Amino acid sequence: MKTEIFAFLDRVRPEIDAALDSLLPSESTSPSQIHRAMRHSVFAGGKRLRPALCVAGFTIFHADFKPVLPVSAAIEMVHTYSLIHDDLPAMDDDDFRRGLPSCHKKFGEATAILAGDALLTLAFETVSSCRGFHEATLLHTISELARALGTRNGMIAGQVLDLEAEGQILRKDQVEAIHAAKTGALLSTSVWIGAYLGGASASEADRVRDYGRKIGLAFQIMDDVLDETESAETLGKTAGKDREHRKATYPAVFGMEESRRMIRRLTEEACQIAQPLASPTLIEIAGFLEKRCR
Repeated sequence: MKTEIFAFLDRVRPEIDAALDSLLPSESTSPSQIHRAMRHSVFAGGKRLRPALCVAGFTIFHADFKPVLPVSAAIEMVHTYSLIHDDLPAMDDDDFRRGLPSCHKKFGEATAILAGDALLTLAFETVSSCRGFHEATLLHTISELARALGTRNGMIAGQVLDLEAEGQILRKDQVEAIHAAKTGALLSTSVWIGAYLGGASASEADRVRDYGRKIGLAFQIMDDVLDETESAETLGKTAGKDREHRKATYPAVFGMEESRRMIRRLTEEACQIAQPLASPTLIEIAGFLEKRCR
């Protein structure tokens, strides 16, 4: 019998993929090389966790999640853009992503940079033209998404801090600051956007964002743990890259057992935060992250 989370993901992933397929230019659309590169990276697989969180936030208030699908697809575009750029030789220099050649290995560095740029651009075009929501609501959504990606405690800030910290000995608060920005900002904003567009009250939206912050940090710690414990075949990317680059990961700073304890604590706190929202899906997502690292 499927758990709630797998049933939910099985239901929403095909819908998210269909939305992405309709929004991305076809491979034959000129200039075809850039569109082939964009599609290669978007449809290389993946859990679709961020867009699924957006849908989960929306379904707290509405059973029909179709209105939010374009926005959730835009969130996946943004995430894929970050992965394309992460894999570049100037960044993590990874040859594989999700078990396939990374974008720059298949299409060259210049095209990969432009493919990431194009996905980011298309994401904001998609949100701004989304039907079914008031213009002021979409404007605030765009602002929050941009903030989650930016240099003030957003994804780019986290990436810069992560690069600067390579080989350094950091305090716990410094490690948390890096990963709260690098991974947590987009994850928490994804679920917040879904709830906000679903009509959440200010207090409900705050609760959802707090939930997202907890699972965002738990997800990053889990990613650090898996990089140390799983094979390249399982990860779909080169294993052990964090250790090779002397990254400030949780296992490197706190050890493996303490990292696992942190995941358990964060996911328990996330479940407690989500309890009043009466969303079994949010609770299952938190539990799913914890179980992956047992």
